[in-house]
Amino acid sequence: MDLITTIPTLPPRPLDAHKGTFGSAAVIGGSVGSMPIHPRMLGAPALAAGGAARAGCGLVRIAVPEPMLNTVLEMCPFATGYGLAIGADGDLIAHECAPVLDRLIDTNTALIIGPGLGGGAGVTKLVLRAVGQTEIPVVVDADALNALSGTTDFAGDLRANAVLTPHPGEARGLCMALSIAGDPAGSDEERTGVCAQIAQRLGCVVVLKGHRTVVSDGHAFWICQRGHPCMATGGTGDVLSGVIGSLIAQCSPGSVLTPLQCAILGVQGHAIAGERWAAGSDASGGMLATDLIEKIPAAIGSLRGS
Repeated sequence: MDLITTIPTLPPRPLDAHKGTFGSAAVIGGSVGSMPIHPRMLGAPALAAGGAARAGCGLVRIAVPEPMLNTVLEMCPFATGYGLAIGADGDLIAHECAPVLDRLIDTNTALIIGPGLGGGAGVTKLVLRAVGQTEIPVVVDADALNALSGTTDFAGDLRANAVLTPHPGEARGLCMALSIAGDPAGSDEERTGVCAQIAQRLGCVVVLKGHRTVVSDGHAFWICQRGHPCMATGGTGDVLSGVIGSLIAQCSPGSVLTPLQCAILGVQGHAIAGERWAAGSDASGGMLATDLIEKIPAAIGSLRGS
């Protein structure tokens, strides 16, 4: 397996561009928390949407459970929204959510699914529908990864051009489901091996998050050398999924960069943004995920060609 040593370059943005030039990203996430011991999660999809917008895609659309839609849109006035139907237990009603998913697939160039999505049979069915389509690339994060890990033989359902973004705990669940040995929180060598094995088994790109994040498509790998401890806080992973989805959305219309390259650029830009917040704040902690979002445009811009 080859080590990638050169960071790809994002193309310059043409002066005559319009919002359609830079693609559109859709975020599916959020949970109303009605099921026992399940918290309400509306920040995660908003953070992913914010990361997507700040990374430069032309349009962001967001789909969350209907009861929280207006609140999430107040947090994301740049986005347009769709409500997802839920039952009395708070779980998604899969057959009523399916037309929303299909609409998002038809009208966007990348999909991000999972931030704060919660659990339940309806969530699992929606996630399987998202990863089973082949029309647009999909970034699979957070609870969507957990839904896959809890599905028997889910590898056969994954047909989309996908980027999976697990933290070590989520990667451990994937490893158990796929009978892959190794510690996703181990040494660089062990983490790289686990990341590559998951990618090989699923035929996708895997971003194994953490200190020295590993990105692999099963044939080559890259290890991030940037970042800062201030990024070890809730919500930064949601921002990353949005950034990666945004870059894929921007590059998909003309196939400028591959999903692997977009994932590398997204991780690098995300890490640089964290470094810049720490330097500007003279602090090693206390950063909010919303603070990180504000540093994304300049960080991504530093990776762009002239």
